[in-house]
Amino acid sequence: MTDDHAWLALAIEISGLCPPSATAFNVGAVIVSADGDEISRGYSRETDPHVHAEESALAKLAPDDPRLAGATLYSSLEPCSERRSRPRTCTRLILDTSVPRVVIAWREPDLFVTGCQGVELLTGAGVEVVEIPALADAARAANAHLTL
Repeated sequence: MTDDHAWLALAIEISGLCPPSATAFNVGAVIVSADGDEISRGYSRETDPHVHAEESALAKLAPDDPRLAGATLYSSLEPCSERRSRPRTCTRLILDTSVPRVVIAWREPDLFVTGCQGVELLTGAGVEVVEIPALADAARAANAHLTL
């Protein structure tokens, strides 16, 4: 198992901490420094009913934290490109930092928002995005409460 697999598996495990919601995905996120150390983690609805996993993890760090410049953000689900509950999407929050790399397990299905463009927006802005489909089933399983 590569480090990417291990960190992404941890993000999926963290998604199990999400308070139940019939109207939102269970998502976990972990931010790892270039040195391979965890610097932050978060999960959906961790601090309030509308917070997303990436948002929660990023909020625990200063936006100009120098460790972000070489970090990888691991998320069990593609970062959102549209949302109703906040003015900035998770994609925008990532782009507002210097995080150069994002690793995901699963693309956001058309359940709450049609046509998520998180991957496309990130790659279009120069962020490397790696998708690990081998972990998509585990990310989906963490969302068994939803009709997918």
